Parts: sequence; C-alpha cells; structure tokens
Amino acid sequence: MALRIGIVGCGKIAGNHARALQQVPGVEVVGCCDPVLERARQFAAAHGITRAVGSVAELLDLGLDACTVCTPHPVHEEVVVAAARAGIHVLCEKPIAVDVAAADRMIEAADRAGITFGVLFQRRFWPAARRIRDAIDDGRIGVPVLGEASVILHRPSAYYSADVWRGRWDTDGGGVLMTQAVHQVDMLQWFMGEAVQVSGFIRTHTHGEHIETEDSASAVVSFASGGTATVTATTGANHNLGNRVTVIGQTGAIASVLEFPEGREGVNEIWTVPGETEFRAPFTCDVRANLDVTEVNAGLADFHTLQVQDFADAVLTGRVPAVTGRDARASLAIVAAVYESSRTGRVVDLTPAPAPVTTKENA
Repeated sequence: MALRIGIVGCGKIAGNHARALQQVPGVEVVGCCDPVLERARQFAAAHGITRAVGSVAELLDLGLDACTVCTPHPVHEEVVVAAARAGIHVLCEKPIAVDVAAADRMIEAADRAGITFGVLFQRRFWPAARRIRDAIDDGRIGVPVLGEASVILHRPSAYYSADVWRGRWDTDGGGVLMTQAVHQVDMLQWFMGEAVQVSGFIRTHTHGEHIETEDSASAVVSFASGGTATVTATTGANHNLGNRVTVIGQTGAIASVLEFPEGREGVNEIWTVPGETEFRAPFTCDVRANLDVTEVNAGLADFHTLQVQDFADAVLTGRVPAVTGRDARASLAIVAAVYESSRTGRVVDLTPAPAPVTTKENA
C-alpha cells in the first residue's frame, strides 16, 4: 500500500518536498493546502497533485498517513499538533518552531499520539557531514573540543520584500540565525554534543530598512563535553561565501564541511585526520556565488529527497527518523539563547533546573 502524504504550505521550499516525495517508491502525494487557495491550486497543477485545498483541516481529512510542513515558522506548532491529534505522521521544515516552549508542546503532542515526528535538516545527509560524525564516533577525531559555524551570506532586499512574513519577529521568528544559520547550528551541535551555555549578540547592520529582525549575529557556545564553539552569521555580505562548520578534536585532528557556493553539496575542505590529510581550495571568482534562494533550494533537492526517503522508511518500519523533533529542539534552544543573551547581556544557561527535593516537610 502507498504511503499517502499531503503537503502543508505551497511556498518556495514546498517544491523541494513535492519533487522529493514523488521520487520515493511507495509514496503517493494526495493533496496540498495553502491559505491562499489559488496558490495551492497552481502548486498542485505544477506538480501533478490531485487535490488542492485551503486549510489544514481539509487536507488532514483526505485520509493521510503523513504530511510535510512548509509553512512560515510560527505556524509549525499549529500544524504539527493538529496532525498529531489526527494520528498523522509529520515531517516539518526547519526550524522546528520559533520558541522552545512551542517545540516542547509539539514533541509532547507527537509522543502522546505515538506518531513519527521528524524535522528537515537535509545538510546532515551530505556524505562530508556524515564523514565527520563517523570520525568523531570511531575516535579518529576524538571528542570535539573546539568548533566554529560560519554563515557568510548575501541576501538582496528583494528577498525580504518577496514575502510579507520575512524578517518580522511575529511571522519569521528571527532573522539570519532562525532562517539560515539554524542549519549550521544544528550541524555544530550534532558534532559537538549537548550545549549548556550560550552568550551572544544580534545586530541589524545592512537590511534595517526592510526587516526588524537581525541580519548579523555572533555567539559563543559551551558544551557538556567541556568544548566550546563560535557562531558567526550574516545575510549582509556583499559576496556570498556560503557556510562552513569546523571542529577540532582531542586528537588534534581538524575537520570542516564547506558549502560554497550556497546550495552546493558540502565538502570536507579541511581534513587532518592522521594518515588521511587533505585540503581543498574552493573559493574562486569563476563561481557565481550570489544565487537566488530558488537556485539554492534546487541545489539541495537531492538531499531533501534522502531525508524524505528516510522519514518514509521510518514511518513504514516504525524506527526513529534521522532527525527527530528532540534533535531539532537542540538547535532552536541555542538560537533562542543567543536572542535572550543579546537582549539581557547575560550568559544563558541551557542546563535544566534540578527537580525540587521532596521531604516530609514540603510533601
């Protein structure tokens, strides 16, 4: 029997979902929805989808087994909770939500319903990223002690004006950290482990006439392992240098994964594991780097397909997907802590408070 899947939200990234789902054997895309019904109809016609409806409730009533969520960030919670209550499995676009409390409610709803809940971080499926994770696990790199996530991107003002929800706290949930750098924050914590303290700053240097959220950010993150890492992110660079995540392990080995130009499969630019040392020189003027976001998304489509395939297999076999709601919560918690630290001027502690001790006196 085919796995019947619907797509919620018919904006730019939804095209990747439709193409990915249609390449996975045993999956049938039975419908899509968007609050702008005409957009849903146009999307359905473009991707050969039979049904286009104007609400999540209508889509969930089509007898779905699962859905993918491509809505603006603040709507993720509403859709995921509704799907969970209907017993429908969910693969949600990143970030999982715009605040940690919402993420916790989504995870709780999925756990209570017993559904599979995955969040899309397709860059984890790059062979270069998995190579680093494997080298950490087998000891060649050792426990990472120092890390860096660098997100140096170009976005023109037209990017923000194209969609009214972009660059606003109430509809986007944040700026470069929430929308772009969350991918590299996710990868950084996937390599480094549990984050325990965060200190950071956000600023709006370049796009202030078009957005109210940040276009630049810097942060320092401490991890339970004792390691530390920095995060630097901007959409205000006048040349897009892409994204890089680098770790240095206890063995002294250095490993990086670089995405240049943005949207191209990441490569291990630096790799100094003993006996395997290699370097690449990726930057060149011959590469057109300032790509439109549609081109960036298209360049990542194959890895969307790999994660969608992983999710479909997880639903069919009952196993845990590669990136769970709890995994995605970890990167959101770091981003939210940078915002809080910038606002308060304090280091933010991510370690949960200990449960109160029950005694005879306070029982």
